[in-house]
Amino acid sequence: MAQLFSPRGNVYSQVIIFGTVVLVCGAVWATSTIYWSPYTTYVGVPFDQPVPFSHKHHVGDDGIDCRYCHASVEKSAFAGLPSTQTCMTCHSQIFTDAPVLAPVRQSLATNTPLKWNRVHDLPGFVYFNHSIHIAKGIGCSTCHGRIDQMPLTWRVNTLYMKWCLDCHRQPQKYVRPPDKIYDITWQPAQERPH
Repeated sequence: MAQLFSPRGNVYSQVIIFGTVVLVCGAVWATSTIYWSPYTTYVGVPFDQPVPFSHKHHVGDDGIDCRYCHASVEKSAFAGLPSTQTCMTCHSQIFTDAPVLAPVRQSLATNTPLKWNRVHDLPGFVYFNHSIHIAKGIGCSTCHGRIDQMPLTWRVNTLYMKWCLDCHRQPQKYVRPPDKIYDITWQPAQERPH
């Protein structure tokens, strides 16, 4: 029986198979890289806000406790955002004419809340309760990072399920003493070698 393909056909088929494998692997790598990149996770990317609020200034420099602005963190599923009145407690006396605070003054004058953009926005199918995590000893900086060093707020974690499960599988690494819940500088004890 006569040969259907020339001997070069073997080379062509090997090149096609090898090329297909390389293309599939490249596509998987590219998809994975994009999936975990700041482009999709927003890790390290500051969010635009109606007022360029600096946690670095308010928490880091002035030492304002998280609960002053996020008053419902201990008793509610949501930490809550401060009302305009909370901002104006101080800013009715200091930086009263600062242009950067014009949206805050307008919000107070019109009795319309500021529309903040959520930085830590979870998918709709995820139920997260701040008060339970706080009550169990998980501090703010565990999820939100060193907020006291952020001139503008960004995510420090992906908020993907894998990230949540890392903590839930080994909570002893992250649980703090009750007096350290709001201590932004608290670090978990390092594991000691055996």
